[in-house]
This record gives sequence, C-alpha cells and structure tokens, in this order.
Amino acid sequence: MNFKQLLDAVRASPDALSIPPSWAQGRAVFGGLMAALVYETMRQKITDGRPVRSLAISFVAPAAADVPIRFEVEVLREGKAVSTLLGRAVQEGQVVTLVQGNFGAGRPSVVDVPALPAMDMKALEQAAPELPHIKGITPDFMQHVALRWAVGGLPFSGNPSRHMGGWVRLRGLAEEPVSEAHLLALVDAWPPSLMPFLKQPAAGSTLTWTIEFVQPTPRLSTLDWCRYCVETEYARDGYGHAAAALWTAQGELLALSRQTVTVFA
Repeated sequence: MNFKQLLDAVRASPDALSIPPSWAQGRAVFGGLMAALVYETMRQKITDGRPVRSLAISFVAPAAADVPIRFEVEVLREGKAVSTLLGRAVQEGQVVTLVQGNFGAGRPSVVDVPALPAMDMKALEQAAPELPHIKGITPDFMQHVALRWAVGGLPFSGNPSRHMGGWVRLRGLAEEPVSEAHLLALVDAWPPSLMPFLKQPAAGSTLTWTIEFVQPTPRLSTLDWCRYCVETEYARDGYGHAAAALWTAQGELLALSRQTVTVFA
C-alpha cells in the first residue's frame, strides 16, 4: 500500500487498520506515517473546513506492522474560530501515538510578518543522488520516500555540523495536491538530527514532535521536491533538541517543526 492508499484506508476503516511491513522503521511503523494517519482521522471531525494550525505529537510506544490499529478522535473544544482535538492510535489496548491538534479559521489582522528566507542549500541538480533503499541497511519505509542530501552529513558519518537536510518527496504516488498529511511524512522522513554526529550505527528515535503549518498551504503536487533543514540546538544525556523547517522548491515556507529526539549512544 502506498501513502495515498493508507490515507484512504484510515478514512474508510479507522477501527482496524493494519500497516504493511514495507512502512517499518526498525521495530516500529514509520512515525511520520503514524502522525499522518492520526491527523487524517482528526480532520474528518472538522465540518467547517478550518485548517490545521499545529499538532503536538507523542510517540508513546512503537506501533507494530501487520497488527490492527484503532484510530480514535475526541473533540475537546469547538470554539468560534478554533477547534482543539485529541487523536489516538491504539494497538492491542496500548496507546502508541497521541496527537493534540488545533484547527483554526483565519481572521482579519493588522499583523503581517513574512517568513524568514529559506535555508540556503545546493540546488537539486547538485545535491547527492537519491538515498537508495537497501534492505537491512536503510529503514524499510525508505522505499516510499526520496531523500537527496544537500546540507550536513549522512547518519553515522561523524559530521559535526549542527545542520542537516536537503530535498525530499514521496515515491510511487500519482500527481495530486499535497496536504498536511503529506507534509508530516516529508518532515519526519529525515533521520533524527543527532545521527550524523555518530561515527557508528546506533538506535535513535523521536520522542515528541510539534509541527506548525503555514496557512493557506502553498500549492504544490506530490511530484514536487521540497527543501528541508534541521538544526540541532542542544544535545546531552541521550536527548537532543532540534528545530526544522520545510519549504517549497521556490523557498515558500510550508511548516515549522520541533522535536525532542533520543539516541542510544
């Protein structure tokens, strides 16, 4: 199943969705996909079209592939402009992913502050070739995601740069408009920001993740490449704190992201 098919499946059957092993990331399902599926379930509860402004995501436990997952949504409050929802992915009685989301309609405002310029990076044509999916070496979900490094080092390269990133898009999709669900997968497709600092393989994962979306979302399709860059701001005692952004190829801001990541080295 590709990304679109999984989004269609969770809308049709949120009570029992099994995710194929091709979307695994070690012993867990790819976190960006889990966040996207919970978000897509939450979005079905919004009846007036107010767009998502922010999501706060906690990966409570690893979600296993090929085991049914139930997606639940609770509407905490629905105000005149803002709706606050709580989404859960539950597997075998255990919450595996928890998402609090805020959906807010726009309103007139005298405040208008443009986004900071996009991070300067090598052009797509000058970036590294697409990172291949190598069975047993790269995570299984990488067969669905295309990454081209343009900033910083690869995982386990011992690169001391605080910055890491490049170009990203999903693989195997027909052309269609990109939604916030796609953006969740694109942002989380990149490895935890501490991985390039290491000189040999070690486990790492995202603990918490907050992402904010620019509205209205700039127009782009699933065939378009996006720019991504993350900065590690601090790391100690096995935890790191990182801030990232995603832009269109033309440098239009799409999303701002913060993550607390863990590393077992």
